[in-house]
Amino acid sequence: MCFSKLFAISAHFTIICKVSIEHADIKLKQIGLMSVTVFPVRLLLVSFLMLLAWPFAFTASLGRSELVPDPQSWWRRLIDLCLRVIMRAMWFCGGFHWIKVKGERAQPSEVPILTVAPHSSYFDAIPVTMTMCSIVTKLESRSIPIWGTLISYIRPVFVFRSDQHSRRKTVEEIKRRAQSGGSWPQIMIFPEGTCTNRSGLILFKAGAFIPGLPVQPVVLRYPNKLDTVSWTWHGPGALKILWLTLCQPHNAVEIEYLPIYYPSMKERDDPALFASNVRTLMAKALEVPLTDLSFDDRDIILSRGPLRIHDCRSLLHFNRLVGRLGLKAGTRDNVLEEEARRATKLQGDRLGLEDFAQFLNLPVTDALRQVHNLFDQAGDGKMDVRHYVIALSTVQGPHKPMDTLKLAFKMYEEEDSGEVAEDDLASILEIMLGVKEVELSPLLLELQAPGSGKITYDELQRVINQRPNFSVDCLSFKDHPRRGCKSCNGRSHNKDD
Repeated sequence: MCFSKLFAISAHFTIICKVSIEHADIKLKQIGLMSVTVFPVRLLLVSFLMLLAWPFAFTASLGRSELVPDPQSWWRRLIDLCLRVIMRAMWFCGGFHWIKVKGERAQPSEVPILTVAPHSSYFDAIPVTMTMCSIVTKLESRSIPIWGTLISYIRPVFVFRSDQHSRRKTVEEIKRRAQSGGSWPQIMIFPEGTCTNRSGLILFKAGAFIPGLPVQPVVLRYPNKLDTVSWTWHGPGALKILWLTLCQPHNAVEIEYLPIYYPSMKERDDPALFASNVRTLMAKALEVPLTDLSFDDRDIILSRGPLRIHDCRSLLHFNRLVGRLGLKAGTRDNVLEEEARRATKLQGDRLGLEDFAQFLNLPVTDALRQVHNLFDQAGDGKMDVRHYVIALSTVQGPHKPMDTLKLAFKMYEEEDSGEVAEDDLASILEIMLGVKEVELSPLLLELQAPGSGKITYDELQRVINQRPNFSVDCLSFKDHPRRGCKSCNGRSHNKDD
């Protein structure tokens, strides 16, 4: 997909919420009326039913083993039925009066995993409570009052985010349950891994597809004219969404079970291909486009602050390539520090493809060749590996640009003075901001050192701390927001560009 389409889709993450708010403003009187009449009644009923469900879920969770499925005793089946009825009543009281279901859900013994998309709201819990399928969720959710007990009841696969091996353990647990022959409940997985606004399907994570077993795709639709359910990166918060949704006279939702997808031998050996083909099938059913955005791209696209990324296209492409190389998921601060130390020892020596592969201890592949080409600025088949380290640190922590800047200074600074040459600093900022042709003249004027051509980290940090719009106020680069604005006189307007 071309970058213009990619960013058209990424823009929708905020546009959909803006449309909802504007539409809500038009119906301000209706919302005001519902807020003092229907909303408090619905909220009271929903809260009561959730509280009513808690003792049932708590009782069924007593004496459970984390390693074996529940025995199918009569009283557990009775509790399960009671919880389904209570949950359905809760959604009814919340305005989801009729839930349209298309297709037929397969049995756990036939299909252990249901892949659900698009994931756009916490109201996506509706199909979970209707089926009592297991889900994949973070361990912290178990501590949520009342709701945490209900989550624990459905035997979720917990993700331990503090454990650096969490991803591998989660995949192993999904695989273990999926291969149990139906002993465990079906696992309902949202492979996008984050909420979107349903205007397109982002890349699927491979976890649901690694077992190589048949999956049943499930698509969700919220056909309301006024969208109050989308819980995206930008837009209304959780409480505002709850308020607007409970003020709706009726909230429509559709759940469609698509035919079972049986993977080919090639797809079983390649979970990424398996995930891609299922995503294509689901996008066709939803009649929405595909986008190469992923969960990991979120922070890159939404970077903020004095060193925010101005053009994330090249960094998004780089992020995808290092993901294909298996580098990003396992990269920790100590790994970056070690790579930066080794890059510093090269003293600016430029590496060919074979030497770069040896530096990373990886075989030469098409993805590695593409990464190398990204930093082959002279077109002579060689690259400065320090540029790679800076880019990797940027995509690893786009919300922590000062850490990347400090790492870059360690690689470039003169040992005695701690200074970095103007040209080197321009190269560093070009990578971090995703821009071209950075000039530091405004910055040097700010420092009152236009003739020095060098700068220390402390001097740069001081200016950045004083300038909330540092990249616009103190730099000049191609397609700079300030260029062509005569009224600014070399300064940006007092707003976040």
